[in-house]
Amino acid sequence: MSAILKKIDLLILLPALALVGLGLVALYSASATSITQGSGTNYFSRQVFWAVLGISILAGTYFVPYRWISASAYPLYVLHLILLVLVIFVGHKGLGAERWLRFGPLVLQPSESAKLATILAVAKFISAEKTDLNRVKDFLIAAALIFFPFVLVVRQPDLGTAMVFAAIALPMFYWTGLKGGNFFLITMPFLIMFASFQFYVFMFLMIILVLYLLYSHRSRWIIVFNFLGNILMGIFTPYIWNHLKPYQQNRIKIFLNPESDPRGAGYQILQSKVAIGSGGFSGKGFMQGSQTQLRFLPEQHTDFIYAVIGEEFGFVGVMVGLSLFLVLLLRGIHLASIVKSRFSSVVTIGIVTLIGFHVLVNVGMTIGLFPVTGLPLPFLSYGGSALLTNMTMIGILLNFYKNRYEY
Repeated sequence: MSAILKKIDLLILLPALALVGLGLVALYSASATSITQGSGTNYFSRQVFWAVLGISILAGTYFVPYRWISASAYPLYVLHLILLVLVIFVGHKGLGAERWLRFGPLVLQPSESAKLATILAVAKFISAEKTDLNRVKDFLIAAALIFFPFVLVVRQPDLGTAMVFAAIALPMFYWTGLKGGNFFLITMPFLIMFASFQFYVFMFLMIILVLYLLYSHRSRWIIVFNFLGNILMGIFTPYIWNHLKPYQQNRIKIFLNPESDPRGAGYQILQSKVAIGSGGFSGKGFMQGSQTQLRFLPEQHTDFIYAVIGEEFGFVGVMVGLSLFLVLLLRGIHLASIVKSRFSSVVTIGIVTLIGFHVLVNVGMTIGLFPVTGLPLPFLSYGGSALLTNMTMIGILLNFYKNRYEY
């Protein structure tokens, strides 16, 4: 038994299990009214089922032969592209932008597991010895692996989830040797996109870009391509904005000024702030939160589960949750730096980025720092697809730690 424990990274396993437990506690409170009155959906009971199944998948992933993970990267990627295409044609649409596929009694969201499949496929390609992301050809292939699932998820439409695919790319690219200058040129169009609504900010960034291109002594066609590309990005961003779905535009507008529609689109953010703020230092107590128990807080079992923790367990509960995430993420970065396999290292960085991005955006939107995107909080928010994917990722990290000396 002790020999087995020595091969398990407890600083990865225990925080993940603790977060699942914290999520179940919050879900029980969020579902309390439904449980006692026998009405509505008992999210707690359902999540217990997914948690047990997720732990089983975690254990199975931990014990699979190490090289199977690498060998399955491309097949899993192709399978998920097929599933994402099927979602567009035969998927079930719920509230907002999420879509699911129904398999008998099970309803799964392929976009969740597609994130992991994309990480595996991208890592498989960019970790190969012959791949150099500073070559245009190799970079375009790696970008294409990200682009295809990104477009399919946008088509559902689910812009929030689609942005996750873009977020995981750059850290993985940088980790495998993408030069700082190339990293700058890749991120500039995204900065230009956000600055395009402010003329002076847009011009300032364009001046920085031109100065860098001239200073870096790039070839003439690279200078022209980047200059024109960023100009076009600035021109077409308003066009892209006008073609967003009305609810997507509304989320961004309300994020900038939630008080403009306190009883409508801004209701979620305002109620979340009230819930967290009223929790104080130690919270109102388990199942004692007024916003939660009176169901003033919309989507309290999914998007705003952290507001439930903030109201009932206060600053202490919030910091416990964030500390668990911090330990998990830092340990993941440490694992990426010590494993001998280049593939394992890149996958680990992708998983850490995926979890970290979800935490940043979800917690940020509950306190009004980011627009409401619908991204779940890993391990805590209700949802079978997300929890199974998260537990699979933890199983992969534990598998990598067990085989950290393998090339």
